[in-house]
Amino acid sequence: QVQLVQSGGGLAQAGGSLRLSCAVSRSLREIITLGWYRQTPGQEREQREAVATITNGGRTNYADSAKGRFTISRDDAKRTVYLQMNDLRPEDTAVYYCKAIYLVDVDMRAFWGQGTRVTISS
Repeated sequence: QVQLVQSGGGLAQAGGSLRLSCAVSRSLREIITLGWYRQTPGQEREQREAVATITNGGRTNYADSAKGRFTISRDDAKRTVYLQMNDLRPEDTAVYYCKAIYLVDVDMRAFWGQGTRVTISS
């Protein structure tokens, strides 16, 4: 079992910045991918939007809405993944979740953080 504990987030004004952190209980060198997802009111869990992901090899991918504003990074020594969010907009308001995919035995399994609320005021 892998635990992910999130911190950061909260309330910010449009144009401001926030940083989310996600501490992982297992070595990041073993991950398949890490990512940040967000869920807005009315969305089901399965509809969470992938905001940013990073692979074991360090390749990053961003949603169009996040490109140029958000940066995903990881610190393997601290087993922590970050999401730096700049130039925030009211439409970024959501609950943000980190997700880690590991190979467990022969299966890929996804583990989720507890979620962090981000609210952006105009």
